[in-house]
Amino acid sequence: MIEIHNMYKTYQMSQIQIQALRNINLSIRKNEFVAIVGPSGSGKSTLMNMLGCLDVPTSGTYILDGLEVSNLTDDELAEIRSKKIGFIFQSFNLIQKLTALENVELPLIYMGVRTSERLKRAKSALENVGLGDRLDHKPNELSGGQQQRVAIARALINNPPIIFADEPTGNLDTKSGVEIMNLLKALHKRGNTIVLITHDNDIAKQADRIIRIHDGVIVEDRQVI
Repeated sequence: MIEIHNMYKTYQMSQIQIQALRNINLSIRKNEFVAIVGPSGSGKSTLMNMLGCLDVPTSGTYILDGLEVSNLTDDELAEIRSKKIGFIFQSFNLIQKLTALENVELPLIYMGVRTSERLKRAKSALENVGLGDRLDHKPNELSGGQQQRVAIARALINNPPIIFADEPTGNLDTKSGVEIMNLLKALHKRGNTIVLITHDNDIAKQADRIIRIHDGVIVEDRQVI
């Protein structure tokens, strides 16, 4: 599903060049559950941005589901994201003035899906994450765990094969965090490829494979026993 060869990412900060990623080589198979682990500033979020087609590498190659994406335009990357990738973020990234249903159907509006089909699919996605009775609630009327469930429903609305979850339990209490991880495990069993970004080793251990990154370099890649 994912093949990366000799990837570097360099940022220009005033007169200084910052190497965020250095010589990354990585393969992730279809239906793997992988955790990318590292402290703040380690490069894990930059790596997720590359994997999620939110940015392009300075050098190296990235093949996503058989397609070389390293040198695509912004519009081409956006199309890839809409078809192949679902994102879940620590901060939920919900639009506060919209209901849960409206937040979930938003990606379908951008794709030009007709209203009746949008509503049907958004309602089904929310029911699948246990929020069928919260369709008309706005984010400030939902708990943190419920907001993250809305975000997961939105990530799944286009049936993407890959889910990137960036610190998905970071803003949640322990109980809600367990529920969200159980949802991710269920998605993995359903057939999704899950890439989880975290600084928490206990969260990472719930994946099948741990990739540890430090100072922009992969320092460990192992299967969880």
